[in-house]
Amino acid sequence: MRERVAVIGLGYIGLPLSLSFAMKGTPVIGVDVNAQLVEQINAGITHHLERYKGKGIREILQEQLANGRFRATTDYREAIPGALAVVITVGIPIKNGDPDTSYLLSAVSSVGELLEPGQIVIVRSTVIPGMTGGIIREILEKKSGLAAGEDFDLAYCSERIAEGRAFEEFESMPVALAGINGRSAAAAEAIIAKVTTNAPIYRASDMAVVEISKVMENVQRDVNIAMVQEFARLTEALGLDIYEVIAVANTHKRVNLLTPGPGVGGYCLPNALYYLLPRAAEKNVPLDLLRLARQINDRVPAFLVDQVNRWVKEKGKVPQDVTVAVLGIAMKDFSSDDRISPPLETVKLLQQAGYRVKAFDPAVPASYPFKVERFEEAVRGADVILILARQEGMPLDDIAAWRPLAAPELFLVDTRNVYKKEDVAPFNVDFWKI
Repeated sequence: MRERVAVIGLGYIGLPLSLSFAMKGTPVIGVDVNAQLVEQINAGITHHLERYKGKGIREILQEQLANGRFRATTDYREAIPGALAVVITVGIPIKNGDPDTSYLLSAVSSVGELLEPGQIVIVRSTVIPGMTGGIIREILEKKSGLAAGEDFDLAYCSERIAEGRAFEEFESMPVALAGINGRSAAAAEAIIAKVTTNAPIYRASDMAVVEISKVMENVQRDVNIAMVQEFARLTEALGLDIYEVIAVANTHKRVNLLTPGPGVGGYCLPNALYYLLPRAAEKNVPLDLLRLARQINDRVPAFLVDQVNRWVKEKGKVPQDVTVAVLGIAMKDFSSDDRISPPLETVKLLQQAGYRVKAFDPAVPASYPFKVERFEEAVRGADVILILARQEGMPLDDIAAWRPLAAPELFLVDTRNVYKKEDVAPFNVDFWKI
């Protein structure tokens, strides 16, 4: 009797999903084309920052490797034959504003070549609406010689987890799914229920409904953040604290304003609009508001550099003589993910303007020429400090300890609501907060 699941793609979604299945008793073989990543995973090494019931993801990974319920491979032939289900989590990157589906479709092709009668393929990537029932189905049928909905089942299931809460949200976040027919939907629900044990599973009428709803979920957050970025400019001009304004507004039961910051990063929100644009262009729907929101969020790093330029000019300095410390290069707080990272875009713009830049982020494993290994090294001698992402290992709470390390004349830019004006007032700091 088949019980094993094959998970295709072992990134920020695929690895915690694989381990979620394994922790709940379902054996998993994960596939990734990155041989170095597979080697690290099989050695029990991951740089993700997920936790579950007091355990870090590295400990969970090592436990599941040791008990034999999980292993990783680069070879689809080790994972697909004999599997009960194949769950695809390979993403669609955006290149020059266009979705690059080649990685996902290559994975689909590899699955199709090995697909067996009676298996189910569940797509759990964010896709261009219509892909699962369209080109993905076509490739699977062509490569396998099997018919979707008859010889094998095919379904799409939304992925809604937030990095840092993956295990909890795989278990307790409601999900939506649909199949190519009722049988496929039922088969998908049985697989997803192995992980989503504490939340409803909603069945939609069509896979495209779930595909587009997933994209819309991300786009609405992108628009929400763009709106509060604009609100932040207004409240600053009025001398009001945007965070207090948002807190008051959110006491209304039908209001849920998010918070401003250094931009919108990661793989999901910045990419979401671009998954809609191909279908919108086909139907001549302009999506003007969504495009504008994306532009507003994309402009935030340049806006931050403008604040630095303003201060430098006021002080009679030039960028070439100014050292900037960037604290946090991950795409959000308490994350190791630096994909589509607004802090990295800010660093690039600062360097282009001629500033000397040092950056510190203990969670991001990637190496950069401007990255330093210690917090003290980053702030020592800094004329400007930008707080762009909070991390464990950043002693920001103890301003009295780190302030003497920076330059006597200091511009502190806080995009993460770490400080209030009264916190920094005793420390001879020019303070600006988004």
